[in-house]
Amino acid sequence: QVQLAESGGGSVQPGESLTLSCVFSGSIFSSYAMGWFRQAPGKEREFVAAISWSGLSTYYADSVKGRFTISRDNAKNTVYLQMNSLKPEDTAAYYCAADSSSRWREVEPDEYDYWGQGTQVTVSS
Repeated sequence: QVQLAESGGGSVQPGESLTLSCVFSGSIFSSYAMGWFRQAPGKEREFVAAISWSGLSTYYADSVKGRFTISRDNAKNTVYLQMNSLKPEDTAAYYCAADSSSRWREVEPDEYDYWGQGTQVTVSS
């Protein structure tokens, strides 16, 4: 059974950086496209970034493009989200997700098969 475990969240000031990690277990990691989503209180879960099986292709929401970087290490079964120049509006619970389909670059939560428990990111001065 696939399991995802996020870590790396925390409280930072605007302009600072954080790196989130998500460790995958229970199946062949390189067979899954991966994504990061976030959800702020009272809001719907929104797409942040996606990465293809090999890691060669990435896709970002406009709100994070140029500030966030998604990457993966298939040898370590881990996907990362490097977040730079953080803003208060980035405050949310961040979730990693795994997609077993033949497509990647999915932006709808329903397209993903497995989810982590989330890690909180708070950006405040």
